[in-house]
Amino acid sequence: MEINLPDVVAEVTAVFEQYEKALIENDVEVLDGLFWNDPRVVRYGAGENLYGYDQIAEFRKSRPSKGLERTLRNTVITTHGTDLATVWTEFLRPGVNRVGRQSQVWTRQPEGWRVVAAHVSFMDA
Repeated sequence: MEINLPDVVAEVTAVFEQYEKALIENDVEVLDGLFWNDPRVVRYGAGENLYGYDQIAEFRKSRPSKGLERTLRNTVITTHGTDLATVWTEFLRPGVNRVGRQSQVWTRQPEGWRVVAAHVSFMDA
């Protein structure tokens, strides 16, 4: 298995940037579209555990649409072959004295790259 094939890293970087833009803009349609539409997808959030696409989509509908701005740092994208990638990043929000941490597992699906597992947590700065 080849790690970090340049073309695959470029694909995952582009889709991750699309995800980040949609997150900040609260573009629920894009966010939902970038998650694997399957009951086995998992998202552990800062205050919730979500199992399956339907729970994740429902969470997105009710989540606040303001105060979503953030700055990323220490982003690490690693691809494993041509169809699997992990993305790890830290984020800072204006006026918040905590560091956010986000991890995602992406797989190539017939319709494109999709998040199949995600985790968000915070720690003191």
